[in-house]
Amino acid sequence: MKKYSNAIFVVFLIIFATGLWLFNSNITRVPLLSDDNFYFVKAKVVEVVEDNTVNKEVNGGSQNVKVEITSGKYKGKICEANNMNGYLYGTYCKKGTNVIVQLSSYGDELSGSIYGYDRGNFIWLIVAVLGAALFLVGGKRGLKSMLALVFTFICIIYLYIPLMYIGASPFLAAVAVVVMVTIVSIYLICGATKKGICAMTGTISGVLIAGVFATVFGKITRITGYNIEDIETMVYVSQNSKLQIGGVLFSGILIASLGAVMDVAVSISSTIEEIHNKRPELTAKELFKSGIHVGKDMMGTMSNTLILAFTGGAINTMILIYAYIMPYLQVVNMYSIGIEVIKGISGTLGIVLTVPIVSAISAKVYGGGFRMYK
Repeated sequence: MKKYSNAIFVVFLIIFATGLWLFNSNITRVPLLSDDNFYFVKAKVVEVVEDNTVNKEVNGGSQNVKVEITSGKYKGKICEANNMNGYLYGTYCKKGTNVIVQLSSYGDELSGSIYGYDRGNFIWLIVAVLGAALFLVGGKRGLKSMLALVFTFICIIYLYIPLMYIGASPFLAAVAVVVMVTIVSIYLICGATKKGICAMTGTISGVLIAGVFATVFGKITRITGYNIEDIETMVYVSQNSKLQIGGVLFSGILIASLGAVMDVAVSISSTIEEIHNKRPELTAKELFKSGIHVGKDMMGTMSNTLILAFTGGAINTMILIYAYIMPYLQVVNMYSIGIEVIKGISGTLGIVLTVPIVSAISAKVYGGGFRMYK
């Protein structure tokens, strides 16, 4: 049976990958920056021609440098580049510094500006460290977890975002991704088992509940996707695509809460399976109570995890509120605060309600006839 399920899973992945490739190849994206003379290339600083910075520890000032291009069609050529050593763009340069250059070509002449430090290889190194840690600690299961993580990012980048770009409902796009990621991730971790099916059903239910609560809370507080910080840029994107900005915010909550909800669902279904294997005489009602008991401990930790994650994302806003001594009425009615509160509370409610859902499903599956109440 396991051999057949693995074969079906592989066939599914092949069909999914093919469909994803065909889907993305038929999407035409309108270039928002249409100048064909601009390129981003890797380069190495070979000479600092002029240095108006104070020191490398302080942002500000500028540099004129000569760089050797190390990628792209101009590889090997030397050109001058201006480096504005700011907080978001540029970096302190010295001979040998690897940088990313925004290159402009006009005929045979090249000029550029330093976009930033070339940290691409280090980013991949950090990802590799995570993969190694998962494998060393978790072995085969850790490797499967890494594969599930890769699949999740593929779905987000090549399914979720393109679907919204071509005009699909952001909520339905998020639901599609949640279903796909849940099925594949839990299959990789649990296999085609009763435990896995219970966890899948509970995860999808919990995430949908979080999305419904977020939508309702948004209606009540009159907060939509149009109230985010990058709205001007998003409006410009929507003018050149079919993006429905209003629903993007709350669809993102489904994606954000998926990991925590899945963790709770898998843990509870695994616990009930283990209890049933040790004591098969327990009734569905007793198994349900055991699931709730375990879930109570998890609700506190996972809810804290989710809310702290959203709080961490808003820490800059919180510092500004504290520093400017903003009054309560201003703070409580800020869009940014309202958005973070809705994110945190909706995700937490999804976790809380996943506990009885997964407990009930697992108890029914393992304990037979089940009624939550007499």
